[in-house]
Amino acid sequence: MEPNLPSRFNAEHWYTASNLWRKLSRYALVAGRKTVLTAITLYHCLKDQDTPAWAKGVIMGALGYLVLPADLVPDIIPGAGYGDDWAALVAALGTVATYVKDIHKVKAAAQTEKLFGLKGH
Repeated sequence: MEPNLPSRFNAEHWYTASNLWRKLSRYALVAGRKTVLTAITLYHCLKDQDTPAWAKGVIMGALGYLVLPADLVPDIIPGAGYGDDWAALVAALGTVATYVKDIHKVKAAAQTEKLFGLKGH
């Protein structure tokens, strides 16, 4: 984001764990399993004390973009709405991949299955 924009336009401004879980629990089916799994994997990497601050900033930016109320492609557009969110998450995951541990992936997979199981799928 441009540095002169108000903070409300900064994706990191929107990231909180509660905003993330609220979004994922409400829109998991629309966002899709891959988007949810990637977001939760990044969440666990973010919470790990071994993840460096710069990597946490990248993750917070991507997760913030996911929960941002208004983004490049509105999330309500069928088939395309979460495409930009997915791209941001994948870019962040690629950037911080060195710090993603197997335990982050295992926890994310279990939580993703739980979320989708609660949605009846």
